[in-house]
Amino acid sequence: MNGRGGSSTLRSAFSYCVQQVRNYDYHHYLCLLELPPQMRKAAFALRAFNVETARAMDVASDPKIGLMRLLWWQEAIDKLYTKKTVNHPAAQALSWAISEHSISKPWLKRSVEARIRDAQREADDIPESVEELEKYAEDTVSTLLYNTLQAGGISSTTADHAASHIGKASGLVLLLKSLPYHCNRNRHHNYIPVEFAEKHGLLVKQGGRSEILLDNDSREGLCNVVFEIASVANVHLLKARELAGKVPAEAKPVLLHSVPVQVLLDSLSKAHFDVFDPRMQRGVLGVPPLWFQIKLKWYSWRSMF
Repeated sequence: MNGRGGSSTLRSAFSYCVQQVRNYDYHHYLCLLELPPQMRKAAFALRAFNVETARAMDVASDPKIGLMRLLWWQEAIDKLYTKKTVNHPAAQALSWAISEHSISKPWLKRSVEARIRDAQREADDIPESVEELEKYAEDTVSTLLYNTLQAGGISSTTADHAASHIGKASGLVLLLKSLPYHCNRNRHHNYIPVEFAEKHGLLVKQGGRSEILLDNDSREGLCNVVFEIASVANVHLLKARELAGKVPAEAKPVLLHSVPVQVLLDSLSKAHFDVFDPRMQRGVLGVPPLWFQIKLKWYSWRSMF
């Protein structure tokens, strides 16, 4: 993208990325605004790529079309690393980030491949344990933080370790928040592990198949399952924060993604871990937008995460 036309196209691509993140991932949009200016463009390109792949199945009228979109992104990543042009604004911005910041291809690939595997799940393919959900969160969320650190020129094993924990915590709590939506689409079975469903009376066997039972009579059991998964997320958040003293100062703005995790955990606690509580859908992750921004600014100002 050389010359005036190329610059115009790139500006348009980044404008698209910022708008997509603002519209569909608002709490992380606010987090990215706390990054140093030189890191924001690449961070928005990476986060917009995540928005595109995360929403691929949700915006498709037919699951096969959603899967085709994910496969398209899988191929697009390969093209970007061979300097081929991909006619999509998020891909154009990502191409710039790859060129300017030597973004790691394996992490991008791992993210989209995890979403492809998730899209290919059968209706009765229920995760056996919470470790499977943690792996999915690592592959889709932690990798995004690794790439963002890389885009900022930050090479720190401790920062990566903290990012791993924050990514797992974030992935787990966002799966919990989205449970009502997935229930409406009959995909809740993919995100409630057998170990917890069985423990809390949500697992039933019908015709040789295991199913997750969610109705008014099972509401208490679901709240207990949500509490169990939220507790796992909280442990990851605590482990990340234990590393704070060893994390380089320049990495801490990237790790502010811990704040949405904390806010969502607090909101779940106030709602007694009932993901169907209307309060969970209000404001930003269940709190007024201004309160969320103040909390984020406080952590940023104190170089905390």
